[in-house]
Amino acid sequence: MILPAVPWLDRADEARLRALIDGKAKPLGALGRIEDLAVQLALIAGRPDPTADRAELLVFGADHGLTASGVSAYPSEVTAAMVATLLAGGACANAFARAVGAAVTVVDAGVAAELAAHPGLVDAKVRRGTRNAATEPALTPEEVGEALARGAAIADAAADRADVLLLGEIGIGNSACAALILHRLGPAPLADCVGMGAGHDAAGLARKRAALEQAAARSDATAPLDVLAQFGGLEIAMMAGAAIGAAAGRRPVLVDGFIGGAAALAAIRLRPAVRDYCVFSHRSAERGHALMLAAMEARPLLDLDLRLGEGTGALLALPLLRAACGLLTGVASLDDVLAGRL
Repeated sequence: MILPAVPWLDRADEARLRALIDGKAKPLGALGRIEDLAVQLALIAGRPDPTADRAELLVFGADHGLTASGVSAYPSEVTAAMVATLLAGGACANAFARAVGAAVTVVDAGVAAELAAHPGLVDAKVRRGTRNAATEPALTPEEVGEALARGAAIADAAADRADVLLLGEIGIGNSACAALILHRLGPAPLADCVGMGAGHDAAGLARKRAALEQAAARSDATAPLDVLAQFGGLEIAMMAGAAIGAAAGRRPVLVDGFIGGAAALAAIRLRPAVRDYCVFSHRSAERGHALMLAAMEARPLLDLDLRLGEGTGALLALPLLRAACGLLTGVASLDDVLAGRL
């Protein structure tokens, strides 16, 4: 496995960019964190006129052996059904993507079914789902490496057609894997990482906690590659690779919620400079997400009690990136306003 290098952002122009924003027709600092976002996007682009007009959501799908231990309220077959729904344009992510003008590409990272070819589907399947992490390693080191490399390559190709890449996922059981990743890479106490996921009742949550305690007791892995191998999943590893690939291609990475955050956390632990390229879209209602954001020193743009996945939160935050770009490119200077030069 050879992952691309990711350079830290060159902040030599940061003072000049902030002076440019301070000179716009507005009070100093009046746009708060949008001003910080504008600076980040300009530094990523390497120019004072960044754009987020062309946006693409990459939705990575995979299944998890942990579902055999009762970590989800739904069977793994739902993953393939949701892939079909996304490809047909009928998922929440499709509706939100249409609302904000973003392209959608679905990636089969490891769905436990054979999927028919489709123009909107990238076949990057490493294997049909992971093994059950409660009883054995979810993936081999070679499978983790393949998932990371394929994710980086997919993002590299998408960077040729998009100014900003959004990362989303579908995969029954993946909040369980994300909890284990946060537990080890945060790090954070496992009990604080485990949430309801997609629709658990109290009994289901108890089963989920027991399965994750069994998985955590089986391995003491803390290194990022080892954690991904022990606990999965393929969509998380591939998203981590995509975050690395996007950053290497100098594209902003718009991170979704808890599952996407686990992928970003793994990517940052593998390539710390990836953090400079990440924009965190929202704080999920999923238990543990606040801890995950804190582990990455991240402040999300939105807090809407979302916990769906699919990249829906990233799509909702996309207009804020475009507005931040517009601050740099479409707002008059205060000097021009006062001199009547408009």
